[in-house]
Amino acid sequence: MFKKKSVEVVVPIYNEELELATNIIKLHSYLKKNLVKYKWKITIADNASKDKSLFIAEKLAKRLNNVGFIHLDKKGRGRAVKKAWGMSPADLLVYMDVDLSTNLANLPQLLSALTKGYDIAIGSRLLSKSRVINRPIKREIMSRGYNILIKLFFGTHFSDAQCGFKAVTKKIVNKLIPHILDNAWFFDSELLIIGEKAGLKIYEEPVTWIDNPGSTVRVLHTIKGDLLGLWRLFWSRPWRRLSGNL
Repeated sequence: MFKKKSVEVVVPIYNEELELATNIIKLHSYLKKNLVKYKWKITIADNASKDKSLFIAEKLAKRLNNVGFIHLDKKGRGRAVKKAWGMSPADLLVYMDVDLSTNLANLPQLLSALTKGYDIAIGSRLLSKSRVINRPIKREIMSRGYNILIKLFFGTHFSDAQCGFKAVTKKIVNKLIPHILDNAWFFDSELLIIGEKAGLKIYEEPVTWIDNPGSTVRVLHTIKGDLLGLWRLFWSRPWRRLSGNL
């Protein structure tokens, strides 16, 4: 028999006490039912929450099999994902937003793409077959404009840099993640831009995505960080040092 590939699903959190337990239980139930051909684990990555999120994560880890947690003293989604991915021995690494805005039914396709030879697999809300529900028109326009800007600056082909639903191989974690400098929201964009420019194979899955009106994302602050990150990459071009070495 072939050995099952291992999968670790990282869920970064910051002050998510209201929906953490409900959504981790939902995620756990889905993985238990639908990822039977993988050896899987969930890791809740708390980055400096000030509410009861860490306490809830500890309780969930005691209550549910294959659920663990880590705690970071500093904020940053990118920081949390990089830390959890870097510590993991799993073959395939995933991260997703705690609100589960992206339909979990799209997850097996990301994993399947990695097993077929892709280096990075991402969910996209901007493909023709994607379904986006209840997203405010202002957010939709900003998202599309930002992704157009990425293509103009870097000549990349992926359609949605920001969707919180991504998977990578352990090889990519070991070789690429150390070169990702951003610790906040630009982490996603930096991963994909450097990855594609360095020659990695990226798979995009059209997803069903439902907007979460209770999201804690600070839009203007995030936009500023994204634009500064694009400017930094445009001038530093780190992929030139990595091409052929990944």
